[in-house]
Amino acid sequence: MVDIQKKLPGFKLDVSFKTGLEILGLLGASGSGKSMTLRCIAGIDTPDSGKIVLNGRTLFDSKRGINLPCRKRKLGFVFQNYALFPNMTVEDNIGFGIENRKREDRLAIIKEMVTMIKLEGLEKRYPSQLSGGQQQRVALARALAIGPEALLLDEPFSALDDYLRSHMIKQLTETLSNYQGVTLFVTHNMEEVYSICNQLVVLSRGEIEAKGGTKDVFRAPPSLVAAQLTGCRNFSLAKYISPFEFEALDWGINIKTKGEIPRHIKCVGLHAHMINLAFDEKNDNVVKCWFKTVSETPSRMTVNLVLEKNFGGQGNQQIQWEISKQMWLDLKERPQPWNLRINPEDLIII
Repeated sequence: MVDIQKKLPGFKLDVSFKTGLEILGLLGASGSGKSMTLRCIAGIDTPDSGKIVLNGRTLFDSKRGINLPCRKRKLGFVFQNYALFPNMTVEDNIGFGIENRKREDRLAIIKEMVTMIKLEGLEKRYPSQLSGGQQQRVALARALAIGPEALLLDEPFSALDDYLRSHMIKQLTETLSNYQGVTLFVTHNMEEVYSICNQLVVLSRGEIEAKGGTKDVFRAPPSLVAAQLTGCRNFSLAKYISPFEFEALDWGINIKTKGEIPRHIKCVGLHAHMINLAFDEKNDNVVKCWFKTVSETPSRMTVNLVLEKNFGGQGNQQIQWEISKQMWLDLKERPQPWNLRINPEDLIII
């Protein structure tokens, strides 16, 4: 259980959440308070007030004057830059936190950890002789070697390239599936948190914008900031018309729904990949769009479209549409405007 407050430059960190054995992600932009939350849990930094409890043990309680030092909290911490000791070998780095164990026990743990991270034969190498992915695995093994009650991961993939990140996400997921402790995973990468974490806390300027099951938060974020941080790119102010219809003011379209709309609707969001091509412009929820620009990734195309109400110099409201390369090849020669359909079930209602 974490319930802490700490004044930081420009804002106040004020977070409260609980977690069990499911992996909890802390998602937010740089400077949102994610890493500081981990540092307070670890005892590296001290909150101004609040309480931190792990498996019934109070690590910090401002009212009772409890503030256990790092070494007594029994936590494993993987830092963003891994913080390996450059003058120590792989096996010495892994065994650093268990030097008080009997020699045979210590060697057995190191061997188990080396096998777990698949670095057999590299035990005598130094960090400078390892790849980024190998260093990350050593840092993880060092954190797990002490048998921590909680594992804290502070953006562990930020220094890796895309290919290696994908490989390491898979390996980390496999490793953590056997870990019977609390895991907190800090990142600003929504794909990482979606792949790894069962539960999610979204932070913005020190405050919690959303929390709950990861897929639930991504599907229905409760605020505009939470929607932006979970990857939504298209937004429109909304005006209530009736229980089953509202006007998307920026998109110039009245959207009819099957489910009842809240009267206090303020805006709507729509993920770029959730838009469909409409073959009949007379159907409900169809908007006319004109092509403006396109950007390309190795596997997808992001098409920037100007909406009908703004075409001809009346504004610059745009919408992003993410499609496959094959669909783009089929689409780009079609006469404009293109008719796109917005499925109200895919909208994020805020």
